Amino acid sequence: MTGHARNGINRRTFLGAAGAAAVACASAGAGAQDATQPREAATAVLGDERPNILFINTDQQQLTALSGHGNPYVRTPNMDRLLARGTTFMLSHSCHPVCSPVRASWYTGRPSSELGLYDNSYALRYDVPNLRLWLPEHGYAEMYIGKYGVTQQNMATTYPVAGHWMGECSDDGISHTARAFLHKYDDPKPFFLSLGIHNPHDCCFWEMDYPEDIGELPYPELADELPPLPDNFVFDPREPETWQKQHKYLMRKDWKELTWRYYAWSYYRQVEMADAEIGRVLDALDQSRHRDNTVVIFGADHGEGLGRHHTYSKWFLYDEAVRVPLVIAWPGRFREGVVDTTHLVSSLDFAPTICDLAGAPPMPRMRGRSLRPLLEGEAPEWRDHVVSECGENGRMVRTMDYKYIAYYGDPTVQLFDMRDDPGETRNLAGDPAHAEAQARLAALLEAYEGSLEKAEPIRIS
Repeated sequence: MTGHARNGINRRTFLGAAGAAAVACASAGAGAQDATQPREAATAVLGDERPNILFINTDQQQLTALSGHGNPYVRTPNMDRLLARGTTFMLSHSCHPVCSPVRASWYTGRPSSELGLYDNSYALRYDVPNLRLWLPEHGYAEMYIGKYGVTQQNMATTYPVAGHWMGECSDDGISHTARAFLHKYDDPKPFFLSLGIHNPHDCCFWEMDYPEDIGELPYPELADELPPLPDNFVFDPREPETWQKQHKYLMRKDWKELTWRYYAWSYYRQVEMADAEIGRVLDALDQSRHRDNTVVIFGADHGEGLGRHHTYSKWFLYDEAVRVPLVIAWPGRFREGVVDTTHLVSSLDFAPTICDLAGAPPMPRMRGRSLRPLLEGEAPEWRDHVVSECGENGRMVRTMDYKYIAYYGDPTVQLFDMRDDPGETRNLAGDPAHAEAQARLAALLEAYEGSLEKAEPIRIS
C-alpha cells in the first residue's frame, strides 16, 4: 500500500490530480498556553468547514532573501504576494539550522534532541507521533509533494521515493504536480498539502563547483549587479572552539571578495527560481475551488550564511542560519499585510498551529505553541525567549534584547546585544556591563536543557 493510500487519498484521486508529473516528481520521501491544551475555539469557529492547509516550504532561504523584506538584489513577486495576504513573523527562528532535524520538528512539534536527530545522518523513530499519521486520523487527506527531508530507518517502505535532489532539475515538476492536485482534488475531506521546493539549496552545488577562487567573472557584464559584501562579513573571533573548527571550513579563505559577491548573486537567482514555482502554485490555488478555504503557510527550514560572518551554508547559530521567513495567510479570516516584529516564533510552532487550524487535538508532548491567536489579532501572553539547537551540544537562547550561544563542554560562550548589534559582531560575554543579562540567559538555557526528554539517536546504516 502506498503512503498516499494510507493517508486517505485514494489511488484514483491521486493519479487524476497528479498525472504523469507525479510519477516523476511527487516524493514524500524526497509557556502559558502550550500545545498540550487544545483551543476550544477551533471547533466553534471552523465548525464542519475546516480549511485546507497548504504548507509551502523552501530549503536554505535566509530571512532577508525576499524583495518584500527590502532586499534590492532579489525579486520575489510571488512570495511578496503572500506577505500582502497574511501575517509575516520577522522573529521566526529555525529550531535547528540543518535540514532533517528541523523538518522533523515541523511535523512532530518536538526539538531535535527529543527526537535523537542531530543531523542528516540520523533517523526519526517510528514511535514519535507526526502529522503524516495524525491528521488522517482526524479527517484530513494528506499529501506530500517534493522535498520531505525527514529521514526514516527505511524510507522506501514508508514513503514513495522519486524525483531529484536539485531544485534546478525538480522544482518545475513539483509545482506542476501541485497545480494538478489543486485543480483536480474533489474529495470531501479537507487536505493538508506539504509542498517542498528544493531551491535555493542549489547554492550548495554552486559552492562545490568553485572550491577555489573564481578568479574573474564568467560574465563581466554582471559586475555592476553583484551585491556588496555584507556589513558583518568581519566578525568577532571570540567564538566557541567547537564552532571554530566548522567555521574554518565554511570561511572559504581562498575566496576573494569577487567570489563571495558572485556567490550571493547566484544564490538570489536560485531564490527567484523558487519564487517562480511558488507563483505557479498560487495561481493554481487562486483559480481553483479551494481558493477561499485554504490556509497558506510559507516558511523555510533554515537560512544561509551568504557571506555574513565570513561564511556560507548553515550548521551554526548566527541569525543568518537561524532566522527564516514565515508567512501565514487566509484572506478574510486572518489579518492581512501584517508584519509582526514583537513575537518570538519557533519552527516548533508549526505542528501545534496546523493541529489547531485542523481542529485536531494536539499531538503528545509538543513543545511549540499555536500561532493562530496572533493571526486572528488576539494578544495572548507569549513566550519571552526562544531556543534553537545545533548538532548534539550547540544551543542558542534568544530574548527580544539578547542572544546567548553555548556549546556544552566549551569554555567560550557568546552574548550579543540584538538591538544595538543585530549583525552579531561584538561578543559581550564576560563584559561586566552585561553580566546580569549573560547570567539570565545562561539560566534559561540550563532550565531548557533540564526539561528535555532526550531520545537515543538512530544512526542510518
